[in-house]
Amino acid sequence: MLDRIVEVAQDSRHLSAYRGFMLVRDADGDRTELGRVPLDDMAALIVHAHGVSYTNNLLVALAERGVPMVLCGSNHQVAGVLWPFDSNFEVAKRIQAQIQASKPMHKRAWAMVVKAKLEQQARLLQQLGRPHIPLDALVGKVKSGDPDNIEAQGARRYWTLLFGAEFRRDRTEPGTNAMLNYGYTVLRATTARAIAAAGLHPSIGMHHCNAANAFRLVDDLMEPFRPVIDEVVWEARQNGQNALVPEVKIAIAQAMTRDMPTPYGVTPLMGCVSRLAVSVAQYYGAERNHLELPLRSAHLINRNSANLL
Repeated sequence: MLDRIVEVAQDSRHLSAYRGFMLVRDADGDRTELGRVPLDDMAALIVHAHGVSYTNNLLVALAERGVPMVLCGSNHQVAGVLWPFDSNFEVAKRIQAQIQASKPMHKRAWAMVVKAKLEQQARLLQQLGRPHIPLDALVGKVKSGDPDNIEAQGARRYWTLLFGAEFRRDRTEPGTNAMLNYGYTVLRATTARAIAAAGLHPSIGMHHCNAANAFRLVDDLMEPFRPVIDEVVWEARQNGQNALVPEVKIAIAQAMTRDMPTPYGVTPLMGCVSRLAVSVAQYYGAERNHLELPLRSAHLINRNSANLL
């Protein structure tokens, strides 16, 4: 499996399944075939265009493989996700453990996630030669459940240190914000797939609690990996890009294969997310007392395949 993030970004496309492949055709005229991707190589399908149609067979084939299909709105954020119904042989047992987990258990898990996020933000700032001590200093202040909202305090300092005093994180704005929106959408799809494969329910979060959010656990677990997206966007800006062009999309998709250090060695980001999801399932099942999160050390870069169709 190559774990490709496949995006359909052009309008008027028709998607179908044929002998283990996803076929992409022009939806107009004689439906010329424009490309095909092995279904078993796909980690996620992101649809980011108008006038796209699908066959039911394709949707079933994606669900059977645990491949999330992400539908994006005009602001590059997730509008909907096709979620696999049966993804793990212990799914009922693991969801029950999620439901029965105590509040202190959720709080301890969230504190671990927040610390890992702050460490990754500090790591990126240090790697770029920016002041990182303010983020490092916050790690030791995170308590169970993060009652002092150290995560938000870190975010306020982080954005200024990373993109400058003029930058404001606003999901409705173009440029850097649009690139970040898209990057987090790709990361969200990757995390959703890992959670489904681990047999967890995405709506049972450890911290995020918005009643309208069906992917609260996804939003919890993707936090420590956001700095990888931030790094790609920072690199794009350094290369003179300030819009969500195809080159930036490809770089973001490739970021899912960047290596990150874990307690058990260097692992591509996708694998790291999967390990974290499994560790969360084991944590709720009382099989371990800590989560498997990425370490602080600077990660290596491993470019791999990505597709834009």
